[in-house]
Amino acid sequence: MKAWEIARDLYENAVPVVLEEEDQTWAILKEVSKFYDQLLSIDWASNVPGSGAPEKIMVAAVQALENRGYEVKDSERLLKEGMEAHKEEDYVKLHKITAELKHNLLKAKKNEESPYWNFKNYKSFEEYNKEVKFPKKREVDVNDDAFKEKIKAAWLSQLIGAAMGTQVEGYTSENLFKTFGEVRDYIREPNTYNDDITFELALLEAFEKYGYNIESRDIALEWVGYVPSGWSAEEIALRNIKSGIMPPESGSYNNPFNEWIGAQMRGAICGMLSPGDPKLAAELAWKDGEVSHISNGILGEVLNAVMTSMSFVEKDVKKIVETAVNIIPKDSEYYSVVKFALDKCKESNSWQEALKSCDERYKKYNWIHTYPNACAEIIALWFGEGDYEETLYIITMSGIDVDCNAAQIMPIIGIQKGIKTIPERLIHPAFNKLITYMRDYEELTLDELIEKTVRSIKKAKEK
Repeated sequence: MKAWEIARDLYENAVPVVLEEEDQTWAILKEVSKFYDQLLSIDWASNVPGSGAPEKIMVAAVQALENRGYEVKDSERLLKEGMEAHKEEDYVKLHKITAELKHNLLKAKKNEESPYWNFKNYKSFEEYNKEVKFPKKREVDVNDDAFKEKIKAAWLSQLIGAAMGTQVEGYTSENLFKTFGEVRDYIREPNTYNDDITFELALLEAFEKYGYNIESRDIALEWVGYVPSGWSAEEIALRNIKSGIMPPESGSYNNPFNEWIGAQMRGAICGMLSPGDPKLAAELAWKDGEVSHISNGILGEVLNAVMTSMSFVEKDVKKIVETAVNIIPKDSEYYSVVKFALDKCKESNSWQEALKSCDERYKKYNWIHTYPNACAEIIALWFGEGDYEETLYIITMSGIDVDCNAAQIMPIIGIQKGIKTIPERLIHPAFNKLITYMRDYEELTLDELIEKTVRSIKKAKEK
């Protein structure tokens, strides 16, 4: 039936009724109004669920856009007004200010003097692929029991890293030391509550259906099907997709956060699905990344995907780091960041010294931005020297967005050295079952996740 026929049929078959007084109210709209007020309030002031770290997403949006080379003076003026309105709980005023602010961000003019524009922004995998040379693909027997053990070690390491990180994310290294001293164990009962892994599960769902022929659109549709909501870049991408804006526009349109950590935190799954094949891992990461990110944000996912892929066939973690850094185009800003971190690792006498240099250089970036967190990953892997406990300790005590970082780099060590390298005290019973806020994924056992991952890889390789 045509749309007009469905509408006409509905109209013609509607039987008149008389509503009672209580059925004629605006109660439902009042509840909707409260919901939108609460949603707006979170944009102006919130605390990270896992660690309680404070965040102001509207302030961060202006910060992020300035990082990306745009003028934000008018937006900074509105920030002050918005914070005052939020404090006074004046939602009439706050809705108006927020709309103005978002309009400013959407229409922001390029700041020609920003160093951001001295670098090249890569718009597609094809464009990126022309500028780099990947290591030769090395075959991995995915039918071997040893491969399944590596996948188990990878997922378990993600859960350990995420649980360790959610306790302390959003704080500086200095303040973590002042408050907790050295954190080498869980400071509370660990759990699997982590929004980052949900997006990897959505990718896995799409990969199981389409294998290596997967496209960004396939991933985007799994997002809106399974993931109710997100944060920063992912939330805006979800809203875009729901409005019919598909990748790559879903990541680029009106999204100031699209060079934040959201794509970088999803790279490990791409490497797991492409064992021993860094180029394939990078391509999969690009397709996944452009759902919510652009350029440098996507390159962050590529870096983690490549490192994870290489960990199946390379035992030297420092070689993995150096190779991955050199697979980033030399004329990109992201390369300047990871190269700076790598150089500081080689020049410094300790991880703290290297981290301090990076923290000072990238202090204008939010703690959820890709850059400071990429630095922390490289530093932890370099100074951890393949030792599981030491790497986890360094990445935990580095602060910043710890759960994202730890969940991405710990699988590298887990895959390289297997389950036996993971200290038993870190393998908590809570990790036997994932608890998520995804539709149809409220509970998923670790064994089911491992089986799904291995099964999907085998199926994809058979095509």
